[in-house]
Amino acid sequence: MSPVTSLQNGNSFQELKRKRAEEEAGAAPVAKQPVHQPSNHNTFDNDKAESWRENLRGDAELVSGPAGERPGWWWSGPKPVQGTAGVQPDGTITSLPLPNLASCTRQQVLDYFDNTWCLTEVLFSALQGEECFYRPPYHNLRHPFIFYFGHVAVFYVNKLRVAGIQPDPVNLHFEQVFEVGVDEMSWDDLSKNEMVWPSVREVIDYRRQVYQMVRRHIETHPDLDRLPVTWSSQAWAFFMCFEHERIHLETSSVLMRELPAHLLRRPLQWPAYHASVTDAARTPPANELVAVEAGDVTLGKPADWPSYGWDNEYGSRTFHVHPFKASKTLISNAEFLDFVRDGGYRSKQWWSEEGWRWRTFRNAKWPTFWVPEGPQGLHRYKLRLVFEVVDLPLALPAVVNHHEARAYANWLSAKQGLRGDAALRLLSEPEHHRLRQVAKKDAEGRAAEDPVMSLSGAGFAKGAVANLNLAFGAECAVDAMAPTPAGFHDVFGNLWQWCEDHLASLPGSQGVHPYYDDFSTPCYDGEHHVIMGGSFVSTGDEGSVFARFHFRPHFFQHAGFRLVSGTGPLQTSCQDSPPPHVGTWDPSTKKGSQAAADAAAAEALQQRLLSAYGSADQLLEGGAAACGLPGAGFPARLAGLVLDAAKKLGVPLGTALEVGAGVGATAFHLAAGGFESVIGVEHEARAVAAATAAQQAGTVAVGRKDEGHLRTPLELPVPGGTAARNRVAFRQMDPCCIAADLLSLRTTNWTSPAALLLSCPQMDPCCIAADMVDFDAVLLSGVLEKIPSPKAPLGRMGGPRGLVKKGGLLLVSSTFCWSERTAASQLWLGGTTNAEGNPVRSRDGLAAALGPEFELVSEAELPCATRSCERMYSVSIQHCSLWRRVA
Repeated sequence: MSPVTSLQNGNSFQELKRKRAEEEAGAAPVAKQPVHQPSNHNTFDNDKAESWRENLRGDAELVSGPAGERPGWWWSGPKPVQGTAGVQPDGTITSLPLPNLASCTRQQVLDYFDNTWCLTEVLFSALQGEECFYRPPYHNLRHPFIFYFGHVAVFYVNKLRVAGIQPDPVNLHFEQVFEVGVDEMSWDDLSKNEMVWPSVREVIDYRRQVYQMVRRHIETHPDLDRLPVTWSSQAWAFFMCFEHERIHLETSSVLMRELPAHLLRRPLQWPAYHASVTDAARTPPANELVAVEAGDVTLGKPADWPSYGWDNEYGSRTFHVHPFKASKTLISNAEFLDFVRDGGYRSKQWWSEEGWRWRTFRNAKWPTFWVPEGPQGLHRYKLRLVFEVVDLPLALPAVVNHHEARAYANWLSAKQGLRGDAALRLLSEPEHHRLRQVAKKDAEGRAAEDPVMSLSGAGFAKGAVANLNLAFGAECAVDAMAPTPAGFHDVFGNLWQWCEDHLASLPGSQGVHPYYDDFSTPCYDGEHHVIMGGSFVSTGDEGSVFARFHFRPHFFQHAGFRLVSGTGPLQTSCQDSPPPHVGTWDPSTKKGSQAAADAAAAEALQQRLLSAYGSADQLLEGGAAACGLPGAGFPARLAGLVLDAAKKLGVPLGTALEVGAGVGATAFHLAAGGFESVIGVEHEARAVAAATAAQQAGTVAVGRKDEGHLRTPLELPVPGGTAARNRVAFRQMDPCCIAADLLSLRTTNWTSPAALLLSCPQMDPCCIAADMVDFDAVLLSGVLEKIPSPKAPLGRMGGPRGLVKKGGLLLVSSTFCWSERTAASQLWLGGTTNAEGNPVRSRDGLAAALGPEFELVSEAELPCATRSCERMYSVSIQHCSLWRRVA
């Protein structure tokens, strides 16, 4: 039985491991390779995560030949030979220009597709041996390479199906397992990566089928005969897939830079390095601050611009930028070495609170891609490039994360005596626009030309225009590319530039695209910092003047920074930005003090605890009880719907998952009612902390507000005894992203909740992992109206890797009280009108989103009361629908 078949039949990782051991009894074991990790990091114990080795099949042909060539079967699309789009006379491959959607020919679209596909396979040909495809990265925050090798192909299938271009799956199992990636919420968000993945050859065979399918559609689709292709065109999906793959081309190259170098070999076809890469003696120029006058800039891509763009690029916002000074080059390795030598990584004073936690957790002592030579105090280093290690080129820009960049700015500000608005900091997005020297502008002052639409990588290399679009195969010296007329180098290209801004939408945007409704919206959360300008491996839309990309501050990308000294308050593109805003993020500059906000949050938590754990007498004491106000005991009644249905329908009380667990009361009622194990996930940290405290103490202390400053202290019992409470685990997690390792938590011994919670770090909002399956009951408790992608969790309830076990129960409670601040109206389940002008009700939208796999068992309208004071309450009515997954 193949691993793929086994997974499709619902076997667990542990079962597959046992079966494989039985099947291979007597076979020679796969030798363990020495684990090489960067010495700069406090990494997870690889010996505890050796389960990934179960994926090794002993395929000895996954290495390049003596001259670096890959066997013919490796290439699932065009081979990188003369005549293939982007292949240069010297045999290397570079990127074609970004297509002009108002004038491109069908052949140009085919060439861009071939170029995109071939670039991916050239990059992945660097991986030497089977181990590289399955070994998790040292930080364990990303999937292994086999996922990304399959993911970019799966994306074509799924998006072309959503667009109505491709009618059927190519391989439904692959299109589930490889569908969703990872955007970890924190630097200690360790994924377990315990999956049996398909073999590399199986993925290559799948890629070959997908390549032929996509090419066939491009050759025949009528939209390519009636230009322009626009946001509303069906063929927009082709270009979405191209640009998605190019994003992964770059991020995969970063992951390769994190692999042990002996597992890689620079591909023969990879673009050549600039000469400055191997010139360790070259020094950077003096990096003085260059004055930039005040001026207006307009952010945003015009809706009719003739190239593909992601949703966050559209809209328009004008800023009047105050005068400032900016460093003429990116900060070089030479400059950053001074910070390292001066003890910058040992001095907490330079770091933000979060940055210092990251530094200590990783035990970082120098930039992550520096490789020390000799004892630590010697401060001699080499530089890790994507595929190899070279002597540290001092003139190259320093590749660091946002935390490190800010620490350097604080350190240098102190050295130079700069304070207040003049203190050194990172660039803002509006300031980056002021650095640009745009030859042509439109009526609103925006760029009227985009070089990446006319220049291939070879074109950027000629004349040293920019290290962009794979002009070169690595970053180059900070002064190697031509400066702007004002004297700034690398405004575009070489490395991305970290900015102070958090990603936010622009006024007048087109909203989300129906083919990809959660590309940006989960990241409008105040956690993702904008990066601008592109890197050497940024191709296509990533290299556009309109590109707006974003990463969390601990994330490593091919990113560096330049410094700015301001003359006024910092202006960022996220300040007073329009919705949606995820979670509790509020970028308004008009809000009250942080102390007032904290006090309001603490009071709201007290109200939630009283509502969840208080009896009717305790909650409604006073006039409310006399008036017969409904809504007490909501968590118990919600749990009762599930428990009663399980008893009536014969559903076992094995495992339950509550998404939107709040302060934990419903989860405790489920355990007290007989469930063997319950996992409660909740996005808000305060609520998770309160649930954990309730679990450990067995009681909840609340100061019930009566009038003004008068409060009544109450000690509220937690449902169930100690044994029941110990069968519950809580975890902070976004409802749009159910973590991969909840499957292992589900089968964990629950006798030590405190130890369990220590192994449950924060999680990220962008995926529901494929290896989390088969709960007897799942509750979506009042979350759909609070998340940016309401359909995201619903889509994971069924299917080959569904959260709900066949025959299991799903309870969805919601007020259906939608808000544009949280989610674009295109994403609501209802509350809108359809194309014919008829109203769409949320109950119908919920049924449609769940599909035929779920049958409605019952519906109820449950009130939930929250007390503000003795004579003021709010009551919400939750529509509760109970569903059973068809067996």
